[in-house]
Amino acid sequence: MITHFKPFSIARLPRIVFGSGGFGRTVELAGQFGKRVLLVTGARSFTQSERWDQLLQELAKRGISHEHVSIDGEPSPTMIDSAVSEFAGANIDVVLGIGGGSAMDAAKAIAGLLRVEQSVLDFLEGVGPELPYQGPAVPLIAAPTTAGTGSEATKNAVLSQQGLEGFKKSFRDDKLVAEVAIVDPDLLSTCPPEVIAANGMDALTQLIESYVSTKANVFNDALGISGLRAARDGLVPLYQSAGADAEARERMAYASLISGINLAQTGLGSVHGLASPLGAFYPIPHGVVCGTLVAAATEMNINAMFDREPYNPALERYARVSEVLAQRRFRSQDEALQHLVQLLARWTDDLQLQRLSGYGLQDEGIDHVVAHSRGSSMKTNPIVLTDEEIRTILVERI
Repeated sequence: MITHFKPFSIARLPRIVFGSGGFGRTVELAGQFGKRVLLVTGARSFTQSERWDQLLQELAKRGISHEHVSIDGEPSPTMIDSAVSEFAGANIDVVLGIGGGSAMDAAKAIAGLLRVEQSVLDFLEGVGPELPYQGPAVPLIAAPTTAGTGSEATKNAVLSQQGLEGFKKSFRDDKLVAEVAIVDPDLLSTCPPEVIAANGMDALTQLIESYVSTKANVFNDALGISGLRAARDGLVPLYQSAGADAEARERMAYASLISGINLAQTGLGSVHGLASPLGAFYPIPHGVVCGTLVAAATEMNINAMFDREPYNPALERYARVSEVLAQRRFRSQDEALQHLVQLLARWTDDLQLQRLSGYGLQDEGIDHVVAHSRGSSMKTNPIVLTDEEIRTILVERI
């Protein structure tokens, strides 16, 4: 229970346009920044839809010229540098990112570098010289077509280099925050069930981890509870309807947006600490990592706090998450915590999240993942986990 207001600071957010039909304002909003647009999209789904043709027609109607970058898979530094090199001289006035988290991250990084003309490796955390980013960034409009990462509301572009010696790191600065985030739930209608499941569990994980983070605060708590309620009522119905349930689309679009806002302010936890090396070393979609690990990681955090920090305030926070997701009061904190772990495990099974071994992780690779799991997300986990505890989380879901 919060008994006083801890100091907190809220970083820059985009102007948010939320609601069904909001994507129809995209060209109007883009036109406020100029007449040259760089479109950054995913490789297939959006560009093969009717909305793509409608967008191009509306751009032409308003006299706005465009260039296009297609992002196939998670963006790499090479991919970003190549796009920047190609379009740095094209006098781009605004970047429009449309797609899932990968397209959002790529759009953010490209917008940040078009006028700087340096390699993204110069600014990538924990990789290169980590030079201070001075900008300026080209204005960015972000329109997510999935409900999961909340990247439209964050200041970090996550880039990956795949392989056992690879990395998954952030290019991060307040100047990279989108000018406008257009969150239109209708864009979720074509998501296949497996994408809905993985991305939805990513949003849920982000809502939980930001709520129990060591940097949690009263401002983000209020948002987080509303996001948890939306995910509770939207995730399974959206999955079961294969995107057809309009009310569920609205709930998950909102839950994802809030998860992005909150993670940008409070940080995350052990699931995302592990997601970084797992996504770098193995071809595991980010949402699958979150969905398959969240129950095991939550249980480990709870058990570790009972063992070493029984008065850790995150135990009460986990119990509150359980009450929200279950829509009930429990007789004791222990009962609430037990129910939370069981519920998360049931959703993992019901949404058919795959185990890590399905993507190549074997026993002999676990120590390598553990050794690279102490990134920024792990630093705001409610308790410092031992290597053996982190290993146990992975073993449970291998």
